[in-house]
Amino acid sequence: MNSPKNFDSTYSKAWDLLLPHAEFAYNKAPSKVTSMSPFKVIYRIDPLSPLDLIPCPSDQKHVKCVEEIQKLHEQVKGRIEQYTVMHQAQANKYKKKTIC
Repeated sequence: MNSPKNFDSTYSKAWDLLLPHAEFAYNKAPSKVTSMSPFKVIYRIDPLSPLDLIPCPSDQKHVKCVEEIQKLHEQVKGRIEQYTVMHQAQANKYKKKTIC
């Protein structure tokens, strides 16, 4: 799919038909910071795609969803904090110290 800056006049009249596809792609793509998709951060699973609709064996056990989501949120929080520290160190790498 073309990025918005490369969006040509072919789709200019049907852009609203492409929005659901763009939203799905955005919500399914993992973030650089969290390494998880926005959808997974909220619901603990990636959104279903056509391949996910293939029947699975019924012997799968369910787990405690609330605990998994809390654990997932803690992992995301930790990754965001690590990325922030790393980004801050990189941004301040060449910063000159000022004397007051």
